Amino acid sequence: MIDVATTWQQVCEALAGGDYEQAFGVLDAAMREAHRPERARLTLLLGSLHALYGDAATTDLGAALREARTIDPSLREDALYQALMAELDARTRGSDAAPPSAAVREAADPLARFHALCALVLMDEGQAALDIHLPASDLPVHLRWRLRSWEAEANEGLGQTADAANLYGEAAHLAQGLNRAVMLQEQAALQLQLGQPEAAKHTLDQARLLYPTCPGPHDAEDAGLNLATWHYLRAQALLNLGQPDAAHDMIREAARLEAQHGDPSYGVALVRGQVLTHLGRQQDALNAFEDALKLATDADRPYANHELGVALLDLDRPVDAREKLEAVLADPEYPYQPEVLADIAECDYRLGRLQEAQLEAEQALAQGAVIPASLVLGSVALDYFQLDEALEHYDRVLREAAPESRDWVTAHQMAADVMAQQGFPDPAAAYAHAQQALAHTPDSDDWHVTLQEHLRKAEALLSQQGGTGGRMLN
Repeated sequence: MIDVATTWQQVCEALAGGDYEQAFGVLDAAMREAHRPERARLTLLLGSLHALYGDAATTDLGAALREARTIDPSLREDALYQALMAELDARTRGSDAAPPSAAVREAADPLARFHALCALVLMDEGQAALDIHLPASDLPVHLRWRLRSWEAEANEGLGQTADAANLYGEAAHLAQGLNRAVMLQEQAALQLQLGQPEAAKHTLDQARLLYPTCPGPHDAEDAGLNLATWHYLRAQALLNLGQPDAAHDMIREAARLEAQHGDPSYGVALVRGQVLTHLGRQQDALNAFEDALKLATDADRPYANHELGVALLDLDRPVDAREKLEAVLADPEYPYQPEVLADIAECDYRLGRLQEAQLEAEQALAQGAVIPASLVLGSVALDYFQLDEALEHYDRVLREAAPESRDWVTAHQMAADVMAQQGFPDPAAAYAHAQQALAHTPDSDDWHVTLQEHLRKAEALLSQQGGTGGRMLN
């Protein structure tokens, strides 16, 4: 006689060790020998096992649930059956699915509560999912890390990014092997969102050690695609740490792995464009952003169009850039609308529409796009020969921009140039701006000669005033 509890314990032991074939084998053998009531319950547990494979196993999950209720119609009232039905419905219909009942969410069976939680997350009911009382210790080992992963996803959907990152870290601690690597990569992705590239790089260092050096034939594709994601995230971390050359190596490897094990993705194409932009390869960046746009979903399209618009601006194609940017501005859900407005102001400035550019930049500044809006306002003020006002805008950029960033260098260049046009009323400040800009301006850049001249004139004035004391300023 087959004992369901003993069989499930054996299945969970196999799953805890990552042996899915053995787990399915134990269930299959038990179901062949079990009487109808036990076979119905085992079929339901088989459905729980299929559910671990996500959207790829909805057909198998549906078949298991049909078979279970065919063998024992009374299972329709069972909490685990109802929870699995809710998860299947959520995977099929998303937020339109019927949520699991309160009785299922509070069921004595922790496995039923787990699948109810999964269903609610899939329905975008994150808070309801987090309200389910489900200590990890109540679950079998193979579900404990998955519980933390689902809780992380719920927090992420609620905008609680830091909590989600910590939960992915907990999930990684509870998981093993490639699953642990994937959870670490999820954590790193959120650390990047939180502006923590150094932490993300450290997390990715840990994940890389978990990849098998020689994966088996069944694991090679999963490992390859997850490793592509690892390189994609690593590229972002390195780019944010000011290492575009190393980032370029990473994103090229991500693209190679994708081509080998799957299909090209929007994300890799987008980051490749961003890396190429930082390397000054504007036409190549434009091509990459165009690839990203072709691969984008409806939700991703505004991001790709925004990057395309900026790339077109970098190529001095303001008419084409404005067309892309206007398409983004028409999407009220896009979170970087102020920045888009500032970029449109830059387009209008380059097209000689100074009044329109000033108005758009002022609106963008008021909405929080301080750096790009201030750069445009500085350019407009210069064209009107309002030098004091222009200097105020560039000083604002210097207060807000990251040191050594492209905008920071531009602001130093422009501030030095404005002060030169003013006749060096404050030669020490002009010298400092020129010196900072010159340290980050390549010799091949047209600005290099101009900045050297500003530096020379400011130094001469300081020497006349006795301001340097014979020493160079730092």
